[in-house]
Amino acid sequence: MSNSYQIRFSSGINEVRNMGTDDLRSKFLVSNLFQPDHIELVYSLQDRFILAGVMPVKSKLELLPFEEITKADFFLERRELGIINVGGKGTVEVDGAKHELGKKDALYIGRGKQHIVFSSENEADPAMFYLNSVLAHAVYPDVFIPIKEVVPAEMGEFETANRRNIYKIIVKERLQTCQLVMGLTDLLSPSIWNTFPPHTHIRRNEVYFYFDIPKDQILIHLMGEPDHTRHLICHNHEAVISPEWSIHSGVGTAAYSFIWGMGGENLEYSDMDKVNPMDLK
Repeated sequence: MSNSYQIRFSSGINEVRNMGTDDLRSKFLVSNLFQPDHIELVYSLQDRFILAGVMPVKSKLELLPFEEITKADFFLERRELGIINVGGKGTVEVDGAKHELGKKDALYIGRGKQHIVFSSENEADPAMFYLNSVLAHAVYPDVFIPIKEVVPAEMGEFETANRRNIYKIIVKERLQTCQLVMGLTDLLSPSIWNTFPPHTHIRRNEVYFYFDIPKDQILIHLMGEPDHTRHLICHNHEAVISPEWSIHSGVGTAAYSFIWGMGGENLEYSDMDKVNPMDLK
């Protein structure tokens, strides 16, 4: 078992306006989240949001405190956690209680749980657990959410290439959290645009994690101010940290899926400040 972490410092509007490609990628793009028998963690100072990839293959992996950044005795001492599996079948043990997750199944873990252990059912098709964690002020029960029990909201139009299924998974209508909101979106082929028309929400930070991008295909993630947009070229299993003031939208060369995770001022999924596409620059 091995683990490593990065720290990403928050960035302001004026700073981002003057960034080149390398600076944008080093600040906001997260790559190499999934490595065999390894936990890769990124600590973002945008709302102190943590994202991580856990890929157990030959051995179990335990979520350690990462005390260098959390200064905690255990990882969830002051945090809550959302997990969505984007790989093969696997198990998450929470203080001895076992939860089996297939692809796209999710698990919410409340503050205070001390021992979280990940494993795969089949090392030839390992689980890939994608994690989002935010600070928590209260303790709420753990909840397992199988994807088959989540009725998607179909939105967008094929004519504008943004027909998609939105799965609202860790949302207040389903379970109580402190500030974590999480779900996933499947683009319905041949649609390729996500979150368009775009929006911002100054009240919370958001992170997009892209997966099921077909081999040899790419995705262009749009970020920045509506009247001063920037872009990042993304590949499969890469994430983008989106500041509160930034749009977050993307277009791929083929259909794909992505996980959206948020933390901040409120739990309202619909809390969005919509942007007129004609105002984009």
